[in-house]
Amino acid sequence: MEQELAYAIGHDQLVLHYQPQVCAKTGEMVAVEALVRWQHPTRGLLYPAQFIGLAEESGRIAEMGVWTLREACRQLADWSARGIHIGNMAVNVSALEFRDHRLLDSLQAALDASGIPPQRLEIEITESVLMAETETSQRIIERLRQIGVGIAIDDFGTGYSSLAYLKRLRPNQLKIDRSFVNDTATDSDSRAIVKGVVGLAEALSLNVVAEGVETEEQRAFLQDIGCHTLQGYWIAKPLTVEALEQWLLNRRT
Repeated sequence: MEQELAYAIGHDQLVLHYQPQVCAKTGEMVAVEALVRWQHPTRGLLYPAQFIGLAEESGRIAEMGVWTLREACRQLADWSARGIHIGNMAVNVSALEFRDHRLLDSLQAALDASGIPPQRLEIEITESVLMAETETSQRIIERLRQIGVGIAIDDFGTGYSSLAYLKRLRPNQLKIDRSFVNDTATDSDSRAIVKGVVGLAEALSLNVVAEGVETEEQRAFLQDIGCHTLQGYWIAKPLTVEALEQWLLNRRT
């Protein structure tokens, strides 16, 4: 599998699917999250849980990250050139990648090659990355802010959150973990946590994205409490480029 993965990265077996994010108030599309898939020649379409761990263990995660950034920026530039409004592009960065100073070079190269404005790219990191802050990661965060690239804290609420880190590092947005969103219909504690995160973000002037929105009831609750952005199967599952373009067309007709 390690040998196959190494081959896949350099021979167009990796693909990106894109999951829409929409404004909670208007339903307008504001961004997509790029999600990597492996189109294996014999095993079929593989999802991150099936190969990201392998990529990290084998030292291929940085190489995969370079490809993901480059392809996501290239695709956003292509959509822009064709007049297709997508909004911003969010790309996940693993803890190992984020501690590697070469990330900045890869990111700048992807921006330069595509010509997209830095403000339209957003890097998603988990709370664990935030809490395991190193000199390198701090330098990367500061540089991202200087460049103008956005920073989102993914799966917010599941790690060891530190308000001091939030205050100092000032991400652009928080993504509420799907486990809290899923339980809002039946669990008062989950509702209270989601309300608390939205209130905290509002106080710090941060955007809030709710992940894993799957029902109209969840959507209505999130809109009612002031959540800014929604992402999940209720809106759309991760889509291929062609499927996303068709989804956008269907919404306009």
